[in-house]
Amino acid sequence: MATVEVKDMKGEKVGTATLSATVFGVTPNTHAVHLVVRSQMAGRRAGTHSTKTRGKVSGGGAKPFRQKGTGRARAGSSLSHQWTGGGVVFGPHPRSYGFRVPNKVVKLAMRSVLAAKAADGDLYVVDALSFDEPSTKKAALALKALGVAGRVTVVVPDDDAAAIKSFRNIERVRVITARESNTYDLVDNAALVLTKPALEYLEGVLA
Repeated sequence: MATVEVKDMKGEKVGTATLSATVFGVTPNTHAVHLVVRSQMAGRRAGTHSTKTRGKVSGGGAKPFRQKGTGRARAGSSLSHQWTGGGVVFGPHPRSYGFRVPNKVVKLAMRSVLAAKAADGDLYVVDALSFDEPSTKKAALALKALGVAGRVTVVVPDDDAAAIKSFRNIERVRVITARESNTYDLVDNAALVLTKPALEYLEGVLA
């Protein structure tokens, strides 16, 4: 079974953790990852765009000009779409872009991301990210000690408020709780940092 080094906040090895074969031993399914990420991004779209049909445009009412004798095409209303200021035909209206993905596909996508991160060496496990009080400086030093750079996602236990406040102000670092873990946040980074409790939680949920 695959194992991963467990380090402390100083970057020193303090042990190893055995990775669940059910989660980290799968062959990454890129299609499932793509589908779930696309679903997440679609769900974030506001979908508030709108246009006015001829029934909603103000004005009009009277016939623009008489029916015959002007040499122009007959017109019954200035609200028609071919008139400047008229209604829009087949224009966009408020809608939801979200679409549902089966739960088993969502879990497959998360397993695929975790397996790929572990295989590529982009998965870092820390025994704990302990802060007596929130400290962005200590959080930045911890990341530096681990040797991670670029976009980083840090996953901490749900009740670790001090760690969340410590990491959330660091540029290009996204901090989430284990319960908030999702495919997009796990894959959109150059390095994934998990605390040991967060790793155990994800293995329990995805196994």
